[in-house]
Amino acid sequence: MTKRILNVVTNVGDFDDPAHPTGLWLSELTHAWHVFEEHGFEQTLVSPAGGPCPLEPRSLKFPNFDKTAKAWHADSARMALLENTAHPDEIDSADYDAIYFTGGHAVMYDFPDNAGLQRITREIYERGDIVSSVCHGYCGLLNTTLSDGTLLVAGKKLTGFAWQEEVLARVDKLVPYNAEAEMKKRGARYEKGKLPFLSYAVVDGNLVTGQNPGSAKETAKKVAALL
Repeated sequence: MTKRILNVVTNVGDFDDPAHPTGLWLSELTHAWHVFEEHGFEQTLVSPAGGPCPLEPRSLKFPNFDKTAKAWHADSARMALLENTAHPDEIDSADYDAIYFTGGHAVMYDFPDNAGLQRITREIYERGDIVSSVCHGYCGLLNTTLSDGTLLVAGKKLTGFAWQEEVLARVDKLVPYNAEAEMKKRGARYEKGKLPFLSYAVVDGNLVTGQNPGSAKETAKKVAALL
């Protein structure tokens, strides 16, 4: 049976201050997509509201705009996928072997409290299939509860964009909250790499998380290995 991956992207295009645009960090999708594609997995894009997914402008500049991101951006069929993402209500979790939450600061707004994404995540996780995220994608796991009412992340080893990285990226004054601190508040056993912005990924059972944009490939490889 061909394995199937559900990739989650954002619908949000700016911070609280509309003068500061944001969106999907493109390479966090393209690096993982490329790994999954190499394994012959089928892939679908879903977003909290369905429909178009804006791109983070900084992800389209050197050094973040790399080979896979450029190839995607230049491919009209692939760009059309980002214009027509599925709505969570259209998704039957039983059709997927893994869910992968992409990042970009935009997801801090529309991932945490989306009931449709929480339902899909809970169903995938509880049947032993894979829940994964990279960078700010872990905001999509912040408030997801299991059937017994406990938080999915409580007691779990995981990683995601570190507060130190927010400060170094000079967005600490723009972000709506400190995602690392919020994860710790929920009882997650947060980890990060020794150096900021280098690839770092953590596996805890069927939960796979990557720290930053540079971790997308490693995260996807760990997901693929589990599949």
